[in-house]
Amino acid sequence: MAHTHRTTLTRYARRHWTALLAVLAAAVSSLLVALTLGASPAAAEPPAPPSASEARTMLDGLSEKAEGSMDGYSRDKFPHWSSQGDNCNTREAVLKRDGEGVETGDDCYPTKGSWTSPYDGETWTQPSDLDIDHVVPLAEAWRSGASGWTQDKREELANNLEIAQLLAVTDNVNQEKGDKDPAQWMPPSSGYHCTYARMWVWVKDTYGMTADAEEKAALEKVLSGC
Repeated sequence: MAHTHRTTLTRYARRHWTALLAVLAAAVSSLLVALTLGASPAAAEPPAPPSASEARTMLDGLSEKAEGSMDGYSRDKFPHWSSQGDNCNTREAVLKRDGEGVETGDDCYPTKGSWTSPYDGETWTQPSDLDIDHVVPLAEAWRSGASGWTQDKREELANNLEIAQLLAVTDNVNQEKGDKDPAQWMPPSSGYHCTYARMWVWVKDTYGMTADAEEKAALEKVLSGC
């Protein structure tokens, strides 16, 4: 009887491990297929900004100062779309991160996917319909202190994926925004205002930028209602 019992357990254990190995093999196979296709297995999101209360504290800490001059400004002084590794530049990395079901070619340019712009809620399937927005526009950064930075620091800002500074958004909405600050422009989707304000303050706090009085007042109004 004991021998029969041990034999039964051995058969059970063998079946158990066989089933487990089959599950693991299927998982590995799925992962390899996804990697081969260059697909994003799940949509990611921009880094989460500080809470509204944390953003209000950051806002209070920003130096209030009238915007500086645009003298000497050029986007070329903020080198952007730098390499992010894996054959991806910054624009392509944001498209991969912010899209659903994104597939890419060897050059990292998306060949398939969909993107929902947080600014207006519109969904697009062509990368050409999207701009990668700098939440704090580069011209605004220039007027808020970046004119005195090194080129390397400006390049870091223009390509920083560690803070919520870059978003894939509807191109004409981004063009409407231009280089306006929150006293002059907010996203058409009012439900995104709180997140946008938290992102804006996070960027300015991280880089020690200044903010003018109207800008601070507009941000405080939004954050107080979050």
